[in-house]
Amino acid sequence: MARDSYNDLLAFLAVARERSFTRAAAQLGVSQSALSHTIRALETRLGMRLLTRTTRSVSPTEAGESLFNSLAPRFEEIDADLAAILDLRDKPRGTIRITATDVAANTILWPRLVKFLPQYPDIKVEIMTDYGLTDIVAERYDIGVRLGDQVAGDMIAVRIAPDMRMVIVGAQSYLKQHPAPTTPQELTQHNCINLRLPTHGGCYAWELSNGETDLQVRVDGQLTFNGAYQMLEAALAGFGLAYIPEQLARPYVESGRLQWVLEAWFPTFPGLHLYYASRRQSSRALTLVVDALRYSDQGEGHS
Repeated sequence: MARDSYNDLLAFLAVARERSFTRAAAQLGVSQSALSHTIRALETRLGMRLLTRTTRSVSPTEAGESLFNSLAPRFEEIDADLAAILDLRDKPRGTIRITATDVAANTILWPRLVKFLPQYPDIKVEIMTDYGLTDIVAERYDIGVRLGDQVAGDMIAVRIAPDMRMVIVGAQSYLKQHPAPTTPQELTQHNCINLRLPTHGGCYAWELSNGETDLQVRVDGQLTFNGAYQMLEAALAGFGLAYIPEQLARPYVESGRLQWVLEAWFPTFPGLHLYYASRRQSSRALTLVVDALRYSDQGEGHS
């Protein structure tokens, strides 16, 4: 295929990614008719249809999906390589997209980025919070943040926080009416505040450990949230027991607004790590953000 066809492939990638000629044309800065002509010419040269078009939607055919999955990572690598070269000439620049939990974003990422970003005004950071085990390559994130034991082996991982203990807490107002459980099994008799996981659509099973026995307890209750801060607020308001990171709960336990529940069963997990795809050439902007977020007491991250 002639080299001038590379632009046609980029046009195809834009349409396949956006699933819309309108959005793809706006992204590429061309008219819809010109973009449609480009795609038809590409399909004619290849001798096969790449996109299925209806009045309401555009979707890749089987051949189009295969071509997209093959080309998209390669063009992303080219973009990353070019960005790295430009970094040598210019100030560090670019947008770094990060997916993390709300706790990680509020307690780790933001406190460090607030010191870092003023030094590099041409670096932009986009943070999306969720509790799903996001595929950062498929979703086009540069960095993911998860517990160390949740990071895939083919990723480069860097520790950004010490080991984390999870705790169960309840307000005195709740515990006066509902005596605290003495065993993990008794949690099923309590109003527990659940965390919904987007990856599988179910609720998180509370993981407990007394050092000898590990348990997973599926609890039930009146309230379910998709973030830890809402769970904390519900616990403070006396709506039930919450399973949250110790760092969120401790100030309220020390002030007397919350109490530990089943403290002998609080588990400790490997600390939060950031991770990114090892196959991609790291831009200077990405390298600087990683270094800014690195856990200082640990030195180098691990892969």
